[in-house]
Amino acid sequence: MRRRRRHRPLDPGRGTLVLGGAATVITAALLLVELRRVRSRGSDHAVADTAEVALAGYQEVSTRENSMFNLLTSFATTFVMARSITYMLRERKSFGPFRNLRAGGRHIHHYVPGIVIAFASGTGAILTRDEKLEPWLAVPFGVGMGLTLDESALLLELEDVYWSREGILSVQITLTAIAMLGALALGLRFLRRGEQLVLDPAGP
Repeated sequence: MRRRRRHRPLDPGRGTLVLGGAATVITAALLLVELRRVRSRGSDHAVADTAEVALAGYQEVSTRENSMFNLLTSFATTFVMARSITYMLRERKSFGPFRNLRAGGRHIHHYVPGIVIAFASGTGAILTRDEKLEPWLAVPFGVGMGLTLDESALLLELEDVYWSREGILSVQITLTAIAMLGALALGLRFLRRGEQLVLDPAGP
């Protein structure tokens, strides 16, 4: 009979806090630098023009780049939302439309719908011949990844270690960092291409 291990209490540690702070600072710095660049090029409406630059760049890049950006963004967003909602459900039975789901006395973890969503959207992307659908299918695929990998420690440990250090430290640091850095790298490409379209319309 397998002995249950004692899991350390939830304590993300200084490294996780530093990573979260660094990601926030990098994102804010990216926005501020872009606003300054747009303003330095004679824009009277820097915020509106920056948004137009980002949109134009997003529309101009290839389908593959759009798909990757959508996947990473939806993955990171779902990961953060799943953690936040689950935290709220620790202290109450429901949070808005969200609640713990049970079937036959068994708790249904959110990696179950996550796997279904990822499999369904991945299959759709393989079967479709319309490349325009791929960026849209990347969104539910990223959602499925976020829901599944958020509970990957449960699958590895075969125990409910979600709120222990074993359950969140590696997932929180590794996956969030990859998603944030990937999205920021692609976002920079959108902004640079958007600048050429919006701010240099007569350029080469």
